[in-house]
Amino acid sequence: MAKVKFTFEDKNLQPIIVENAEEGYSILEIAEDNGAHLNHNCGGVCACSTCHVYIEKGEDSLEEISDKEEDFIDRAINPKLESRLGCQCVILKEDADIEVHIPDQSRIIGHEH
Repeated sequence: MAKVKFTFEDKNLQPIIVENAEEGYSILEIAEDNGAHLNHNCGGVCACSTCHVYIEKGEDSLEEISDKEEDFIDRAINPKLESRLGCQCVILKEDADIEVHIPDQSRIIGHEH
């Protein structure tokens, strides 16, 4: 099983470590299933930028970024080189060790899921 550690820009939130993340699932799905709040206004179909995250470790264990994803990342708040959309970060390796930093979700207009 893969390990995914979620940290948060909001310092009031404690890190969440998921030790049993399965290959084939996205970072968004892992977050939802394990209590890590991550907005996703489009329902996780790469049609917005609300599930924007920073992959701080383990990028090589995720699906490569697509041109469509890059276009939406450009619309995200404070994009960086390590920016990805959680809905598009599908875990490819069962022994992955991934660290995800979730930006402040309070600045995102839309639905909280």
